[in-house]
Amino acid sequence: MKIVDVCAFYSPRGGGVKTYVSQKMAIAERMGQDITILAPADDDAIVEFGPCARIQTIASPRFPLDGKYWYFNDERALHATLDKLAPDFVEASSPWRSPLMVANWQPATPKALIMHADPLSAYAYRWLEPLVSRETIDRRFARYWDHLRQLGRLYDAVICASEDLASRMKAGGVGNVVTVPMGVEAQRFSAGKRNGNLRASLLAQCGLDADATLLVAAGRLAPEKRLPMLVEAVTIAGRHRQVGLAIFGEGRDDTNILRSIGGNPHIRLFRPERDRERFASVLASADAFLHGCEAETFCMTAAEASASGIPVIVPDRGGAADFARGGVGLSYRAADHADMVRAILSLPESFAARSTGRTARSLDDHFAALFGIYQNLTSGELSHAA
Repeated sequence: MKIVDVCAFYSPRGGGVKTYVSQKMAIAERMGQDITILAPADDDAIVEFGPCARIQTIASPRFPLDGKYWYFNDERALHATLDKLAPDFVEASSPWRSPLMVANWQPATPKALIMHADPLSAYAYRWLEPLVSRETIDRRFARYWDHLRQLGRLYDAVICASEDLASRMKAGGVGNVVTVPMGVEAQRFSAGKRNGNLRASLLAQCGLDADATLLVAAGRLAPEKRLPMLVEAVTIAGRHRQVGLAIFGEGRDDTNILRSIGGNPHIRLFRPERDRERFASVLASADAFLHGCEAETFCMTAAEASASGIPVIVPDRGGAADFARGGVGLSYRAADHADMVRAILSLPESFAARSTGRTARSLDDHFAALFGIYQNLTSGELSHAA
C-alpha cells in the first residue's frame, strides 16, 4: 500500500512528531508499506530513508509563533505533489487548515485524520477554564467544533491515540472516530535499564544524596506543558522530603522555566537527551516521571516511563492520564499545583518500592493496527476495534 502522510507538524529540529515519523518510516518499510512523509519546509526537497520511505518537503512559510515549524499555504502545490505521488491512502495530521486542503484532493481516495494535536485543551481550556466552565468554552468555540465535525464527515477515519480524546470527539458529534493507542520501543524501555550510578549522578547534580527522591520530566518546553507548575510543586514538596527534579527539554519557554527555578539547587534543566539508550536509562533510574500537560493526545514520554518500570504522576485529563490507571501511577487534578504536591508526597520513600513496570503496547502493535485500518478502508471496510 502506498501511503502519504501530509504531516504539517514535522520539524527536523526535533519533537515528538519527528520521533514518531522516524519510527513510522522504519516500521512501515518492514511491514511492506511504501510511505512518504509530505511536510512543509523552506525548500522543495526529497530525503530518502530507504527504498520505500522518504520525507518530501514543499516550500512553505515559517509558522510565526514558532520558527521551528512551517505551515502549508499553497493548496495547488499540495495537490500537484499528491497527483505525482498517486497514493493509495492519505493521512493528514493537523486539525487546522491543511486537512481541508487534503480533503479537497481526489475525494474518492480514502483518507484518515490523525489527531496529533488537541488545540481546545492546549489553548482554549487552558486559558479560559479558570474563568468559565468547559461547556461554556465549547459553546463559544462552536465554529471550531463545526470544523471538527466537518472533518469527521470528510475523512474516512479520525484517529485518536487516547480514550480521553476519542471520547470528547465522539461526545462533540465528530464522526468516524477510531481509537488506536500508540506504542513504545518495547525492546528499548524497560526496568532492566535502571542504573544506580546514573541515578546518583543526577541527584548529585540536583545537590542531593542518593537517598533522595529523583523525579524526571521530559519534552518540549512550551507553555501548555506547565513546567513552571512542576517547578512550584516540587519546590513545595521539597520542604517536606528530599526531592530533586531533572527536566530534559528545549523550547521557546526555557527562559520562563529558568526564571521559575530561580535559585532552587534541587531542580535542574538539562538539554534533551538525544541518545535513546541513555534516555531509557534516565527514565528507568528515576523514582517517578512528572508531567504537567493535560492537552496530550497520547504522551509518548509517559508511555516510555511506564514501560521503564517507574510510576507516573500525571494530570487526570488528557492522554497522559491513561498511564496512571490500574495502580501503576498517580494522578492529580489537572492544572492544580497543590494536588500535584499531594501526589508527589504520596510516592513511596523507598526506591525499591517502585512499580516493576507493565507490559507495554509496542510500536509494531500500533502500526499493525493503523495499517490494518487503512487496508480495510481501501477495500471499503473499517473495524473500529483497534
